[in-house]
Amino acid sequence: MSEWRVQFDANVTFSNGGALQAQEFRLDIPGEDIDDEALGELFVRHLGLLMAGEVTISNKTLIQEPHKGSRGVETAAPERRLIDLSHVIEHGMVTHTGLPGPEIGDWLSFADSHRNYAPGTEFQIGKISMVGNTGTYVDSPAHRFHGSADLSRLDLASLVDVEGITVRVDQRVIDRNLLLAYEVAGKAVLLNTGWDRHWGTDAYVSGQHPFITKDAAEWLAEQRAAVVGIDSMNIDDTSDGARPAHTALLQAGIPVVEHMTRLDLLPPHGFRFHAAPLAIKGMGTFPVRAYALT
Repeated sequence: MSEWRVQFDANVTFSNGGALQAQEFRLDIPGEDIDDEALGELFVRHLGLLMAGEVTISNKTLIQEPHKGSRGVETAAPERRLIDLSHVIEHGMVTHTGLPGPEIGDWLSFADSHRNYAPGTEFQIGKISMVGNTGTYVDSPAHRFHGSADLSRLDLASLVDVEGITVRVDQRVIDRNLLLAYEVAGKAVLLNTGWDRHWGTDAYVSGQHPFITKDAAEWLAEQRAAVVGIDSMNIDDTSDGARPAHTALLQAGIPVVEHMTRLDLLPPHGFRFHAAPLAIKGMGTFPVRAYALT
């Protein structure tokens, strides 16, 4: 189904005085056309403008392009689908430079199991040795703060069946201003930077990955996001040993999911996010099978 947006100029006067002008503003629209009155109402709702008076629309142009997530726009829901947001864990893979890769093998192989079962019956029991920071994983507060909630004490309500939003960014430094337009309270905030395209290469672990600033993390904590995820190597700038993003989010009890992938397949909103780890006492980080239902 084709999706449409509209580009326009707008002038808004306010009942308590003052005015607001916008040039070449773009908004999602539910169909192939929209009249000026409806567009003016949509513009006011999208920006959350209070005490708006007259709205004048000019230079309106319809554009056929994918929706970006305008607030106040009702669109037809796409067919429900499941999107896997996790990297595959493989023997010897590198997630972080300097950390050992997982060792995956047999505790009991199919061949060795033959002596335990009837002819024609066989089983395999696998074993794995790995650090918690392997593949796509979730950080609990205990990852940063000694004595805080570990994986066994995480609130599953922040990681299972959570309303999600996708924040698409095309720059390395993700500051507070890039997040202000989003309503993040109680939601899974997933930062789609495209860095997952470097997964498995030297570039991925080079330290040049996208990250959120201290101010951005503190704003997400103040707004009470349920969980924050990112498709890059680290939510922090790894050249900053203080790790301000981890500090602000985990101190507020907000789990962090790192090394995500395929976030570009998610819609701007209208999906449910899931990323439950095993309930392991004494560990702060462990891989998850993160996914979304749209």
